Amino acid sequence: MISEDNDGRQMSVPGTGGRPLTFQAGKGTDMSIIDFDSASESSTPLTRVEETVHAVRADIVSGELEPGSKLAVDRLRTRYGVGSSTIREALSLLLPDGLVTARGQRGFAVSEISIDDLQDLSNTRILLETDALRTSIARGDDDWEVRNHQFHDATTAACGSRWILHMLNILHHHTERYRRLALTDRSIPRDVHAEHLALMEATLARDADTACEVAAMHIQRTTDVLAARYGAKVAG
Repeated sequence: MISEDNDGRQMSVPGTGGRPLTFQAGKGTDMSIIDFDSASESSTPLTRVEETVHAVRADIVSGELEPGSKLAVDRLRTRYGVGSSTIREALSLLLPDGLVTARGQRGFAVSEISIDDLQDLSNTRILLETDALRTSIARGDDDWEVRNHQFHDATTAACGSRWILHMLNILHHHTERYRRLALTDRSIPRDVHAEHLALMEATLARDADTACEVAAMHIQRTTDVLAARYGAKVAG
């Protein structure tokens, strides 16, 4: 569940065709929504670097660290209370996921967001999630059906592919940045609960074709909402 308060702030970032995307980041945001790694973490205490990676990732996904902003080591040292080497190692570990970019001798920056990038994310998620969902429906047991109430992660959890699940985890981090954008726009009617319910019902009925169709439409809907909002032309 996302919570917002009156301390939320807006920021503008580059969009398609020079039109900026405006991002609402609330200080009251419930950060538990973005803990996509929780299911795969062990009980072993995190190292200082790992803790910093989680903290930086959470701040990027929530918008506290703005898209395109420079990730100055000195400023991040103060923000997270760790040393320069820890910050540099944490930022290097975030490079493969694409949330952070390297600017040569100029250091690191938060990756940009755009409608084109969102459409690419949506297309990739549809490709992977529908394949994983179809396989999960074919292979899922009774315990898997119970875990469907945990939803997107659970619907694909029985697919049996460690790499697909790993890639979906990365895509979820990126998608969350855009999902928060879409939550600020109520001009286009959308019943997310009904979308989730339709997907759950089709999945539990083991109707792979319908479930994959509903999942694809659900993922694409966020892209359509943002494209309509900013008047951007999105390639199919």
